[in-house]
Amino acid sequence: MKTGGQLIVEALAANGVERLFCVPGESYLAVLDALHDADIGVTVCRAEGGAAMMAETWGKLTGKPGICFVTRGPGATNASPGIHIAMQDSTPMILFIGQVQRDAREREAFQEVEYRRHFADMAKWVAEIDDPARIPEFVTRAFAVATSGRPGPVVLALPEDMLVEKAEAPAPQAWQPVETAPSPAAIRKLDMLLETAKKPLMILGGSRWNAEAVDRITRFAERWEMPIGCSFRRQMLFDHLHPNYAGDVGIGINPALAERVKQADLLLLVGGRFGEMPSSGYTLVDTPYPRQTLVHVHPDPEELGRVYRPALAINAAPDAFAEAVDELTPIGPLPWAGEAAAAHAAYLEWSTPPETGPGAVAMGPIMAWLEANLPEDAVMTNGAGNYATWLHRFHRFRRFGTQAAPTSGSMGYGLPAAVAAKQLYRDRMVVCFAGDGCFLMNGQDFATAVQYDLPIIVLVINNGMYGTIRMHQEREYPGRISATGLTNPDFAALARAYGGHGETVEKTEDFAPAFERARTSGKPAIIEIKLDPEAITPARTLTDIREKR
Repeated sequence: MKTGGQLIVEALAANGVERLFCVPGESYLAVLDALHDADIGVTVCRAEGGAAMMAETWGKLTGKPGICFVTRGPGATNASPGIHIAMQDSTPMILFIGQVQRDAREREAFQEVEYRRHFADMAKWVAEIDDPARIPEFVTRAFAVATSGRPGPVVLALPEDMLVEKAEAPAPQAWQPVETAPSPAAIRKLDMLLETAKKPLMILGGSRWNAEAVDRITRFAERWEMPIGCSFRRQMLFDHLHPNYAGDVGIGINPALAERVKQADLLLLVGGRFGEMPSSGYTLVDTPYPRQTLVHVHPDPEELGRVYRPALAINAAPDAFAEAVDELTPIGPLPWAGEAAAAHAAYLEWSTPPETGPGAVAMGPIMAWLEANLPEDAVMTNGAGNYATWLHRFHRFRRFGTQAAPTSGSMGYGLPAAVAAKQLYRDRMVVCFAGDGCFLMNGQDFATAVQYDLPIIVLVINNGMYGTIRMHQEREYPGRISATGLTNPDFAALARAYGGHGETVEKTEDFAPAFERARTSGKPAIIEIKLDPEAITPARTLTDIREKR
């Protein structure tokens, strides 16, 4: 006989969980007690939103469900941003929530929430475990649901009294991932479409990728001399310095690449949904009937034809598709020879940072220095805001597993993502980009980095405002500034107060030595970059937006 808390931890271990993220709560003390004797790492966080984002990052970088535990009521609602990110980013994740005792249900007991209703639109499956004997069944099913088809989050509520109740339960067994592979007929049709195409383009996105699949797709692209784009915040899926790389299909897309997408006669979407952001508001590909011949490859059949009606729908995970096309070879000369080289040249020009900018700090030279000095396997994280444009446009991702960013556009993601990434890859550099507004949404978890001795480097790009909103505000209501200005702390002093390393950059030439001091400190570090508010985008100033709306 074992308690529900012991059975939960036993099921996690059986399913290969190495680490979980949590904010402790009295509603699941029995689980915390069982973890005391378990071989599972526990990261204690300072807020549930950060804990959930760390778990989501773990799932994004490993392909295995990230695990998060929070307490009932406010703990669960605070964690909901992480669930929303996992859903929109197709990331496997399981959130366990302590729940009120069973005999108090439906009375609006202290901190009671009906989680099936609360998370219904944000999770793939939401359930409550009322019987401890069924814990192995529920947990193994949660892993299967979170990873199969289009991956996503699962929420399991755990009544407090159920966790202390003892029961006999079957030994938990690990979940078996459900694989989907393309049929030989689908590959033959794809071959035929490629042989008759004149201007093909492939766009990579979504989840369920691995390094081997990326390598196979790269070989496929080389054989077919095909231009390759990466979907919004999926840039780690193709080497940016490979001669076939055409650029990222996301916010602020290179106009030359946008035109290439529109003019393609064969568009091959692999892994992603090609939602609102990568499609530039559904303007690059017509809905529901694309003018391009569309081949859509996705592991979930419900996504095929949901927005776009493809000429060929292939229900397959990216790794299985990559394996199936690994030997697909053109039978003769390709009519689009030279297109990949032209697309790559346009990308290189687009991704070369400007040498100057308004104010004493210019982000262009800073990005150029980072490109020259960061190791290829450095993991880059960010949240949401105009500052992220500098990273997305000018950083040239070289390897798989080097990017953690929310396609959902959630602020506050970069710091907790960096904490999780550093715990996963302790021997790799982890650099977080954050705006001043973005950082302070989960900045308290810098303390978590200090507690676990995780020497991340956080670049806080401080322009004293919610920059993205100010940009839109100046465009729509020029000169009428309302609710977008911020008064900020001394971020370098804040880092030191937490026990980390702090630097302040007020001139461009200050950055390189500041970064080197941060790196050699061996501590979690914050480098505050004081950016002129006028430097709102790489190409336009606030004044320009205001006056030329």
